[in-house]
Amino acid sequence: TNDGATVSTSELLGQPLIINVWNSTCGPCKQELPAFATVQADLGDSIRFVGVNTLDTPEVNASFARDRGVKYELLRDVDGAFTSAVGITNQPVTLFVAADGTIVKQTGVLDEAALRAAAQSLLT
Repeated sequence: TNDGATVSTSELLGQPLIINVWNSTCGPCKQELPAFATVQADLGDSIRFVGVNTLDTPEVNASFARDRGVKYELLRDVDGAFTSAVGITNQPVTLFVAADGTIVKQTGVLDEAALRAAAQSLLT
């Protein structure tokens, strides 16, 4: 977390989950964060949204995302443990995860329509 606490991936499970892996120096990440904020505002009661930042300080992680409307949970993976475990080498990457922890879809850059469609597929 931004406070330095460790979060296990098992703690994220139990409902559909969207994990967006990003950082502030990634141009496409900057472009898609407002779409994530919008879709989360609409579907956040049904789907858990988590942003995972791989580079930035806790302060930049929080302020950069909040400046783009993000209000969902922000985590950090500066040691690369999470991204290595799931095989992520580029950013942005978004994982769509079923409530049982199965990754059902992985994408690169998303616009709002594509994000919304993929999110809806988690609910069916």
